[in-house]
Amino acid sequence: MNAALPDEVFGSIDTGNTAWVIMSAALVLLMTPALAFFYGGLTRAKSVLNMMMMSFAALGAVTIVYVLWGFSMSFGNGLTGSDDIAGIFANPFALFGSDQLTQTRDVAGETQVVVWGSTGIPAIVFMAFQLTFAVITVALISGAVAERVKFGTWVVFSVLFATIVYFPLSHMVWGGGLLSGDEHGFASWMFGSTDGEANVVPIDFAGGTVVHINAGMAGLILALVVGRRRGFGRTAYRPHNIPFVMLGAALLWFGWIGFNSGSELAADATAGLVWINTAAATAAAMVGWLVVEWFRDKHATSVGAASGVVAGLVAITPACGALTPVGSLLLGLVAGALAAVAIGLKFKLGFDDSLDVVGVHLVAGLWGTIGIGFLAKESGLFYGHDARQLAVQTVIALVALAFTAVLTTAIAFLLKPLGWRVDREAELTGIDAAEHAESAYETA
Repeated sequence: MNAALPDEVFGSIDTGNTAWVIMSAALVLLMTPALAFFYGGLTRAKSVLNMMMMSFAALGAVTIVYVLWGFSMSFGNGLTGSDDIAGIFANPFALFGSDQLTQTRDVAGETQVVVWGSTGIPAIVFMAFQLTFAVITVALISGAVAERVKFGTWVVFSVLFATIVYFPLSHMVWGGGLLSGDEHGFASWMFGSTDGEANVVPIDFAGGTVVHINAGMAGLILALVVGRRRGFGRTAYRPHNIPFVMLGAALLWFGWIGFNSGSELAADATAGLVWINTAAATAAAMVGWLVVEWFRDKHATSVGAASGVVAGLVAITPACGALTPVGSLLLGLVAGALAAVAIGLKFKLGFDDSLDVVGVHLVAGLWGTIGIGFLAKESGLFYGHDARQLAVQTVIALVALAFTAVLTTAIAFLLKPLGWRVDREAELTGIDAAEHAESAYETA
């Protein structure tokens, strides 16, 4: 039987905030099937089912482990009052199975529940919201190794990556660990309050480091370890269904409102500002991408518009609560242009990032995280402040890069005995038939 939680974590429910976060969790959950459409449309017809199944597999596998030990590793110390492990992760067994989050108590005739901090949101609702972030982070990685990876190995990787990389990084940034604004975080001693100056804390409102830098770097590592598709550099890998790509991008944009505005954990004015900033940056990034395409290729493409949308969403994610709408427009415009240029790096450097996870999520995620140091309205250089915020943002981005790179490399090599690659015939004739005994389109 699980031990009782301390009295201070019980409280009354704020029904407005709770309703908003439940809705936001549903919106973010939709993003993983949306990603399946986005990625599926970008692959060839003989690989679309496998590509979509990789997202659905992440949805299944990561949900299970998040309920069992993921929430405990990420946020458990915030409810149990226990110490974390070296500021890197919380005790995975303290809230194992998450049953303790359903505890209640009666106070003066009122039933109180386990709430998350001072938000008035039941901890079980906060857990549901955070679960959806873990799922899509893992699913994002799959685009870097499309059309050549064994499905079984991918499922095992999903569990190991979530446990060894995502949950600790989530704790470090959002759960009071080393990269947080908590008194034990690095910023408290790097740039503590002195001579009346305000303390500078890391800003990652909704997941620039935890989600996008993390997924982008993991995608790069897997692309290098797994190797290039047969014919890379000689074969034109054309999207088989651009309407799928556009549909996926549209649903991602819709779901991202829950991703960003929901991270305020309140139905308030800041959530409204985040909504506007998200829309502004996304629109500007789409324009930035299309401008690069127009000057480079003399065409503005549908795939480019959809990719620009995703790049803008990625960049604004960490910054959406710290910028003005005009600052968001600038951040997004630069993000779209940078990502449009960055996707060509794989051909120059020789790594096969199949669906541009590195070019979009890593590059735009880095810019969004570091760009806060320039554009944050309360602490950015462009608003007359010193370089401390820029320094903090750069440090958390670099630490996230190194943390993910080292641990993902270890996981990738650990799984080599299972076999990463499908055989040559399966890759050439179609991974859908080899791995799933199905085809997306019956022509007979």
